[in-house]
Amino acid sequence: MQETQLKTNFHQLIDSIDNEQLLSKFYGLMSQSRNLVDGQLWNKLTHDELEDLELSYLESENPENLITHSEIQKKHSKWL
Repeated sequence: MQETQLKTNFHQLIDSIDNEQLLSKFYGLMSQSRNLVDGQLWNKLTHDELEDLELSYLESENPENLITHSEIQKKHSKWL
């Protein structure tokens, strides 16, 4: 999808939301994301956090370790 189409779709999505609390959260998230510098979060991780992240990634390569989307939805339905 091209940038202009993304922007159009993004504006339409925002215009279709009639929930001030959701719009406020969305605005906050987008404002924070806009100010992030590439690698900023990665550089803040401790050695242990980096090791955990690498281990998680390696474990995710094995399909037996994965959980389906529908299972996650069931488990966390009260938050969705």
